[in-house]
Amino acid sequence: MNTLHVRRAALAVSAAVVLPLALTACSSDSKDSASGSTASSAKASAPASADASMNMDKPFGPGCASVPKSGSGSFDGMAKDPVATAASNNPALSTLVTAVKKAGLVDTLNNAQNITVFAPTNDAFAKIPKADLDKLLANKAELTKVLTYHVVGKKLTPKQLEKGSFETLEKGELTTSGSGMEYTVNDSSKVVCGNVQTANATVYIVDSVLMPPK
Repeated sequence: MNTLHVRRAALAVSAAVVLPLALTACSSDSKDSASGSTASSAKASAPASADASMNMDKPFGPGCASVPKSGSGSFDGMAKDPVATAASNNPALSTLVTAVKKAGLVDTLNNAQNITVFAPTNDAFAKIPKADLDKLLANKAELTKVLTYHVVGKKLTPKQLEKGSFETLEKGELTTSGSGMEYTVNDSSKVVCGNVQTANATVYIVDSVLMPPK
């Protein structure tokens, strides 16, 4: 009988010692697992934010899809040429290039340093009735006024466009608003492909021609 009591007591003591140790080990494993999971999650999320940051240094917007992937009219090609030359290599800007030539502004734009150009697409010019557009193209003084209204004398980042007001080469003011990858100029013209770099300018391609205040 005494022997039976002794064995039971020994088993109870052993259980009392082993159980806490087992619980401690389980708890430690759980913490390590949770910690590993958190670390993995952090590592997984890091590249996404880094990519988003890098994307803002590159051209953005739905209109960028129409830019040639290679050659002188591509983003890499445009970055090597001054802005008027770069624009002449982009098929979507052919009407703008014609207007710039008629106004005699090719050298002015190519020789300027660190400027921003809001460049209307062919579709933007097509919104103007043909008779009015022909009249504008035939009037060098008025055409020069309109085109220089699209140029700001410093390089503008997307961040600066969030809520901006800038003096143009025409001496008028234009305003910008927006965030992320969506920006509007003068509350009417939308940026369809922004932050395009040329050798001497940052270009924001827009879907409407900007008209200077009368």
